[in-house]
Amino acid sequence: MTVPPNTSTEPAANNGLPDRLVKHAVRYADHRAVHRDHLTPMLRHYADLKDQYPHTLLFYRVGDFFETFFQDALIVSRELEIVLTSKDGGKEVGRVPLSGIPHHALDRYCALLVEKGYAIAVCDQVEDAADAQGALVRREITRVVTPGTLLEEGMLNARRNNYLAAIVIAGHHWGLSYADISTGEFLTTQSSSLEQLTQELMRLQPAEVLIPTNAPDLRGLLRPGEKSEHLPDCLPTQFCYTLRSQTPFTQVEARQRLLQRFRVRSLEGLGCEHLPLAVRAAGGLLEYLDDTQKETQIPLQPICTYTLTEFLILDSQTRRNLEITQTVRDGTFHNSLLWALDRTITPMGSRALRRWLLQPLLKVTEIQARQDTLQELVNNGTLREDLQRLLRQIYDLERLAGRAGSGTASPRDLVGLADSLGKLPELARLVESSRSPYLKAVQQVPPVLEQLGKHLQARLVERPPLALKEGGLIRIGVVPQLDEMRQQATDDETWLAKLEVIERERTGISTLKVGYSKTFGYYISISRSKAGQVPDGYDRKQTLVNEERYITSELKERENRILNARKELGDLEYEIFAGLRSEVGEQAELIRTVARAVAAVDALAGLAEVAVYQGYSRPKMVEGRQLSISEGRHPVVEQALPAGFFVPNSAELGNQESNSIPDLIVLTGPNASGKSCYLRQIGLIQLMAQVGSFIPAQSAQLSICDRIFTRVGAVDDLATGQSTFMVEMNETANILNHGTARSLILLDEIGRGTATFDGLSIAWAVAEHLATEVRARTIFATHYHELNELASILPNVANYQVTVKEMPDQIIFLHRVQPGGADRSYGIEAGRLAGLPSSVIQRARQVMSQIEKHSKIAVGLRKGGRSEKNSQPDPPHDPTQQLEIGI
Repeated sequence: MTVPPNTSTEPAANNGLPDRLVKHAVRYADHRAVHRDHLTPMLRHYADLKDQYPHTLLFYRVGDFFETFFQDALIVSRELEIVLTSKDGGKEVGRVPLSGIPHHALDRYCALLVEKGYAIAVCDQVEDAADAQGALVRREITRVVTPGTLLEEGMLNARRNNYLAAIVIAGHHWGLSYADISTGEFLTTQSSSLEQLTQELMRLQPAEVLIPTNAPDLRGLLRPGEKSEHLPDCLPTQFCYTLRSQTPFTQVEARQRLLQRFRVRSLEGLGCEHLPLAVRAAGGLLEYLDDTQKETQIPLQPICTYTLTEFLILDSQTRRNLEITQTVRDGTFHNSLLWALDRTITPMGSRALRRWLLQPLLKVTEIQARQDTLQELVNNGTLREDLQRLLRQIYDLERLAGRAGSGTASPRDLVGLADSLGKLPELARLVESSRSPYLKAVQQVPPVLEQLGKHLQARLVERPPLALKEGGLIRIGVVPQLDEMRQQATDDETWLAKLEVIERERTGISTLKVGYSKTFGYYISISRSKAGQVPDGYDRKQTLVNEERYITSELKERENRILNARKELGDLEYEIFAGLRSEVGEQAELIRTVARAVAAVDALAGLAEVAVYQGYSRPKMVEGRQLSISEGRHPVVEQALPAGFFVPNSAELGNQESNSIPDLIVLTGPNASGKSCYLRQIGLIQLMAQVGSFIPAQSAQLSICDRIFTRVGAVDDLATGQSTFMVEMNETANILNHGTARSLILLDEIGRGTATFDGLSIAWAVAEHLATEVRARTIFATHYHELNELASILPNVANYQVTVKEMPDQIIFLHRVQPGGADRSYGIEAGRLAGLPSSVIQRARQVMSQIEKHSKIAVGLRKGGRSEKNSQPDPPHDPTQQLEIGI
């Protein structure tokens, strides 16, 4: 890992420090610049650890704080906007920079730093200060926190996965493995197209990606956008990359690590025996977890091998254009498809739905299994409501099991897990008469989990304290020894509570008080004016301005007993709790298996809720290439508009049994009339159908798509120096080179980023190629009305238009798609509606009149239509033609 670049050692705004201290802090910003023998023992230990973890921010436990020194203190002070101070570094050194945080706030501050792209090494005390043998309490690195290895609830987004990925590239071949250590998912794959690797990374959106390299100067973690000569050019730069040694990624090392981790003799059963690059990636990922988690064994599911062809392929452009998980305009969740469909109750259900939307199915049987479950939940509203009511009482079992298995679960985590396990039998009874596949999957609760839930509930109090070692975790009557110790402690505390009354009566001093301080323990306080009344047996312990403090031999004896009892009680309760946590950890895999079934039910119940209230229907999945949608609607736009405002439209594509059903539709119509919305809704309806969801349509018959392609909107890619038109051409080329007869292609305004004649020629050729060569089901939205000529040339092309109603001084958009081709775009009218000055609108109409009078665009297009495969169309227009527009 690495501290990101551009980390100036100059404290931001000096943080209120005097100039002399700032200069001194900068002087000793680098721990390597100080002779180790001149440092204090603690700072010498800090510097030695920093040498072992040079690419992290090192947080060092000192009492109730985690402190950072030297350059780390400057960075932490600046990034967290907390005070920078200093600490004595030794006689020869003077003061060195110091910045610290309370130990209980570690998770919160780590989350902020990790979000900024930093890695953190946590050095904690591993022995009690009272038991320390030397001058220093023993401290060790207990964990390295990186973007891809987060476990703590406060650091994670509950409704999406946090993936750590590892990549091995050999030529054009690659292996990819990824895991979410908070949920236990662990998958691997291998393929031979670097473009596919990029697309898979874009789908996963990993928090961190591991890359093996032979570079001697490993830079550790590269923040998003940061370049490195060791980072392959084919990889997108918007992710955090961690450069690692090649050794754990070698075939021998990686294979052995997988065999040992999953206690198998062969990788055949895991599906990756003959996928060497996938094995290498997975092994390297496991080694990284061992390195960062230290003694903690992260519970992972047995590795699952998958192929990219198992799911409908959605490239990053399609996911962006269809706004599946975030919007194009501002990248927000609100108004995305996931926003419109997510009515899940649990975080694990929400994560499942997100995965489904990004990996639609290709097998009709799997789609129908989800549809059957949805149908039952739609038909049985009482069952659906009862399910969702019960799901509200079930916590995030996936992540609770993960924290228990890693030894980081809190008492409240175990109580939440126990309560959730206790709800599973009720869930099973609720669906006991169901016959749909996903509901049948939760009809049986593993007896061991049912018993585990009861076991935890019987031992843990309902509302345990936040701090693990505060005590008060275990119920009374569970452990006799614990009860005896508690009784003794209670008796002593009762005696202590009565002592004040007894001593007041005995001494006659009505103002006498019994108190406690961390420094001196329990004491008897008497005002100095009453000091002459102090009886024998009182030993003066401390003198203050207004009072004297005393102890007695009996009070001291009771104090020792009470304090020892508290420690022993805390230790025993912690030991019992740790045992319970280990019992849960042993069942982590089984808990997660059940959790995935519950998450699927939650996702389907949410989809059923949307289907009922939005009026969705069940699509019929058929063989062949048919796409038939009756009165379809855009699932997001419909929810954003008042009820009844959205105008539904139908679509027919790709029916091989009828010559009247086209493969390609040329869609024309005015600006802002709804062409782009129509394209997107067709894509979203197809995607939703292959997820297994009901769809926003009156009815539909749909066949399986292997890919959905979209080319909608215009955007520059300034980072790579590509113009809007170049990006458009790249995306179009990708579609033409990878589309098949089973694909769905949605194109909007191809060729609009260049000169009119060039653009028209490209649009014509692209549409013609799609209709005659690819023969994919395609909707081609355009303002080039000349493309309507294709319908008279090619039998599998049809013209459709978005209609308008023309008034004397305005037009009304009807948003209705009907057969026929438009001959106008009404762009000037759209400009008027947008607020262009009237003088501009008037002049535009004058120019348009002259252009329409003189232009002969599309002359010869019909004549130039290809009758033979390799013939070329005649030039559509003489670009030297002059127009007289009265300038």
